[in-house]
Amino acid sequence: MKIAQIAPLMESVPPRLYGGTERIVYYLTEELVRQGHDVTLFATADSVTSAELVPCARSGLRLDPNVRDVVPHYMVMLDKVRQRAGEFDILHFHIDHFHFPLFHHMARRTVTTLHGRQDSPDLPPFFNAFRDMPLVAISNDQRKPIPEGNFVATVHHGIPADLYSAVFKPRGEYIAFLGRMSRDKGPDRAIRLARILKVPLKMAAKVDKADRDYFEQEIMPLLRDPNIEFVGEVNDWEKQDFLGNARALLFPIVWPEPFGIAMIEAMACATPILAFRCGAVTEVVDDGITGRIVESEEQALLSLEDIFTLDRHKIRLQFEERFTSARMTADYLSVYQALIRDEWAKSSGEALSRESAV
Repeated sequence: MKIAQIAPLMESVPPRLYGGTERIVYYLTEELVRQGHDVTLFATADSVTSAELVPCARSGLRLDPNVRDVVPHYMVMLDKVRQRAGEFDILHFHIDHFHFPLFHHMARRTVTTLHGRQDSPDLPPFFNAFRDMPLVAISNDQRKPIPEGNFVATVHHGIPADLYSAVFKPRGEYIAFLGRMSRDKGPDRAIRLARILKVPLKMAAKVDKADRDYFEQEIMPLLRDPNIEFVGEVNDWEKQDFLGNARALLFPIVWPEPFGIAMIEAMACATPILAFRCGAVTEVVDDGITGRIVESEEQALLSLEDIFTLDRHKIRLQFEERFTSARMTADYLSVYQALIRDEWAKSSGEALSRESAV
């Protein structure tokens, strides 16, 4: 199968540090190539891939101080995709909604994975206008705000089975926080819980420009506590030690999380998760097996000691059964094949109709 993967330009593929979507695109692309498919990746020039790479920006836009407006860069990329669109059986987009008007005429040969939150009031009329564009959600919860969307599947994220090793006897006494230093991710809640419980907390997080004021004004004063350690952004290699040797991952979100890759990364390391019921959490965490799902900070305080007793062997097994990149790729291939069959059937039907008319 000839497949185009169109990645965001905010980070390289794979990202050097933070970058959930680009990481998922990398795992999917590499697994497709490994299985023998002909894959072309449209991404930044500094991306590393086994597929054919079509460079569409010099490097990740987020880390380029000269980039002030990302839209022109995406327009250049979409023109490159448009020029080569006829070469592919399927064009798989991971760039939100930029491409809908340009590829509307060939919607049946495209699929778009929505990676972000979809609860903006501006989106329902947009999806209503482009009802024929096939969509994939990364969780069932992500679909709820946009019943107008033409969803053809929900495909949970996956990561390579050998990316992280299970740690059944962690060396650390700390709990971990991994994500963005954003109000949505609840770092203030994580610090508050750790201080009440007098448990060491290590925080690995990136600080976006949009979150800089929040971090400096509300979080940095809390980091004076000697039990709270901020380690900054971490890469995949550093995550092995950071997550694997933690007693638990704290996932204290306060927003409709579309998926939450940090949770499956923790599961791959056999580390249990204490997560707040919000967004896709209930689709990822098996309560009582891979972690605990709580409704409030009071419940979290009561659940933390219990979470330390969960069987880390079972956590790793759940990861292997549900959240590997091989499983994710198989799900996407089923989507591609269904869309190709549908396109063939419709094209054949249209051709027969034309012949009958003659």
